Amino acid sequence: MKALNELTLFVETAKLGNFSKVANQLNMTPAAVSASIKRLEEQVGFPLFVRTTRSLSLTGEGERFLSKVVLALDTLNQGVEEIASARGELTGNIYITAPSDFGRNLLLDWIDEFTQLHNNVTVKLELSDQLIDMYSKPVDIAIRYGELPDSGMIATPLCTENLRLLCATPRYIKDNPPISVPRDILSHNCISFMLADAIHNKWPLTKGDEEQVITVKGSFLANDGDVVRRMALKSKGIANKSLIDASQDLIDGTLEKVLPDWHGEPAPLYMVCADKRQLRPIIKEFRSFLKHKCQLQLDKVQRFLVN
Repeated sequence: MKALNELTLFVETAKLGNFSKVANQLNMTPAAVSASIKRLEEQVGFPLFVRTTRSLSLTGEGERFLSKVVLALDTLNQGVEEIASARGELTGNIYITAPSDFGRNLLLDWIDEFTQLHNNVTVKLELSDQLIDMYSKPVDIAIRYGELPDSGMIATPLCTENLRLLCATPRYIKDNPPISVPRDILSHNCISFMLADAIHNKWPLTKGDEEQVITVKGSFLANDGDVVRRMALKSKGIANKSLIDASQDLIDGTLEKVLPDWHGEPAPLYMVCADKRQLRPIIKEFRSFLKHKCQLQLDKVQRFLVN
């Protein structure tokens, strides 16, 4: 396994471009990382990196070798996972990206539960509301909201019944003018989410066959869904949140639904893979686990809202 470890170290070094960063990530010393790369270069018979005092970059041979190593490691890891799966075990690594609010307040606990059920599974979680390029980063799965544009990606629905709703704290609702119809929101402070340069301040609302789009304003915007939620919890205004993201706050009573007869636009939740070959046994098991957890949480909050 020493050779596999050195190949894995080579891939990480190529990705991070710095011995110290690799050493910090893998709990090694920079000298040990450098020595491992040197041993590998001696084994393959050509230099993998060009080293200067300030930079580290792949040689032409190193770039070609990297593509083969990444493919080989993926094949080997898949083989190990398939054998373990046939023996009734799950093993391997999952690199997940997810929206900030969903990731921090729901997914994190679910991952903890999943890894306790499967001790040989390692999860790397990256939280971001930006859409990460799954072709340029070694991401296994991405959790994303909304219908996906046509592409070669594989999308599995996790929570198709999820939608957006307006919510605020009981204190905010009590201390501010009453809201009976959508236009009343125009006189309130609204906390908007922004992605890149786009501000999501047009809030569609539906009640039966009636539809309205309210263009809101407010004193605060954020490009992080969890920050929007936290500002709402500080009674700073009204937020337009995904039901599953706000579910526990609604159940706990820290947030209340504004305009309970109206609901926002659909916000279906999907698990996305860049290629069907990434649907390894461990990914399929996690997908089933995650779909079950999402449905349980959604059913829980929907029962609460009905009652």
